[in-house]
Amino acid sequence: MVIMLPDEKVIYNLGSIDRIPAGEGRTFLVENTAIAIFHARDGKLYATQASCPHKGGPLSDGLVGSGKVICPLHAYTFDLSTGTALNNACSGLMTYAVTRSDNGEILLNLE
Repeated sequence: MVIMLPDEKVIYNLGSIDRIPAGEGRTFLVENTAIAIFHARDGKLYATQASCPHKGGPLSDGLVGSGKVICPLHAYTFDLSTGTALNNACSGLMTYAVTRSDNGEILLNLE
């Protein structure tokens, strides 16, 4: 579902947070862009590009913890808030604004 806000922002409703268990990620296709949404164990939500810039590993299948994700292919680590590559020479990730609505729905802004 797409929500148009008065200030021309487009927000995508990706459904209930219950779709993503705590400590895991899922990939969503939004406007032909694959986005990985992560539901941290502390309840925070993060959104990044879905593929690792190194070799295209599926980041939503990676290990999530302490605000980081570890790519399942080659163990490259990224900060989920900033997209910064940690302890590797890989380029960083695109990150996106994501929040949870009052009724527990995932709201994504691609801008």
